[in-house]
Amino acid sequence: MSNDDLTHENFDFRGFDVPDLKAVTMASSSDGDQSKQPKTKHDDASKNRKHGKKKSKSDARSKKRAGTGKTSESFDDYEEREAVSKADKKVSKDRPGLFAPMTLREVTVRNRIWLPPMCTYSSFARDGRPTPFHYQHYVSRAFGGFGMVIVESTAVAPEGRITPCDLGLWEDGQIDAWRWIVDGIREAGAVPAIQLNHAGRKASTGCFAVGYDGQNVPEEAGGWPTMAPSEIAFGGLRTPRALSVDEIHGLVGAFAVAAGRAVAAGFQAIQIHAAHGYLISQFLDPLSNERDDEYGGDLTGRSRFLVEVVDAVRGAVPEGVPVLVRISATDWAAGGWDLDQTIALSKVLKEHGVDVMDVSTGGIMSGVSIPVKPNYQVPFSEQVKAKADIPVTAVGLITKPKQAAKILAHGEADAVEIGRAALRDPYWPLRAANKLGIPSTEIPYAPQYVAGAY
Repeated sequence: MSNDDLTHENFDFRGFDVPDLKAVTMASSSDGDQSKQPKTKHDDASKNRKHGKKKSKSDARSKKRAGTGKTSESFDDYEEREAVSKADKKVSKDRPGLFAPMTLREVTVRNRIWLPPMCTYSSFARDGRPTPFHYQHYVSRAFGGFGMVIVESTAVAPEGRITPCDLGLWEDGQIDAWRWIVDGIREAGAVPAIQLNHAGRKASTGCFAVGYDGQNVPEEAGGWPTMAPSEIAFGGLRTPRALSVDEIHGLVGAFAVAAGRAVAAGFQAIQIHAAHGYLISQFLDPLSNERDDEYGGDLTGRSRFLVEVVDAVRGAVPEGVPVLVRISATDWAAGGWDLDQTIALSKVLKEHGVDVMDVSTGGIMSGVSIPVKPNYQVPFSEQVKAKADIPVTAVGLITKPKQAAKILAHGEADAVEIGRAALRDPYWPLRAANKLGIPSTEIPYAPQYVAGAY
């Protein structure tokens, strides 16, 4: 590391002196990068269970797979279809467990417990470069036994950042700042992956480090104008300008070049963020895309931007590097993006070289009602896996080892992503292995930590 790197202002841990930082709790970060969404009552529900409150049979059934071919708007109907035969829910001993390896192209992931991308908004110099915080955050989870560590939303252009403190790979000068983190993740036994993103109309918002949380950052405070498929604002944020076709083509190239930089930094897998109401998601959803050109209209038109990004990224990285896409299977809004469209798109993306669909939900509309509870997004991953015939990951209030193991045993996903629980416990996989009765010799302990094995 050069003297310039050592003296760069990102390396002074300024984040620990940000006003009001102590008031920020880790609970404000969410699965994936949805920290802007309202807090749920899940923690209270967890406390009730710990104090012996019994769950009704209907509550227990609500956690099970909801097998339907309906759109996301009929999610309530899932629970009415719980009368599926018990044989349909039999656990197959042939299915891989949480600690079975998974091979994607030329990359083998040591287990099926992955860390999802969760925004930390901690590039305090506002230059997109990671800091010692990011090293500690990601490498500690790698030592904790996670199979794949997916780094948080990383902007492909400076104006594509969600906040001024987002990470980035929009210029070659940022590559070296990533290498020590990537090397640390790999040395700890995990596969380093990175999520590439452009926030579109949800860009230039505040965070704990700059203020203006839930609002646009004024330009005089470091904010910038936003862009989107159409001039439709998100909630109370400023109205974006509509992108021209030439600008769309330029952004396709930006994703590809950023993917090349990620590989140059050592990342072994690339995830394209097409979920949670950010730019690609804005193109997909008819509620935010009113274009009448080739990037709007029907499903083919609204999907064109994502398909072009996938093709460009696939062409920019080696054949052996897996490409993942994070998708919102539903936006929980009538007339918007839904499960049927997700399945149809997943089939297309598989043909274009996507290896895994990371299935999440929500983000395009503010104020929608989401039935948040443990496993609430698992039915969507199961349907995408079954009907698009593509590997999927499941995410969304998956917190307990047996809960995670059952998702794989029931064939509802190929890997699970542990988000909020991983913020509380960087060593969640090691503890889960012990809870599930895995012999300590088969648990991915680093040699330095063997003496503390369960």
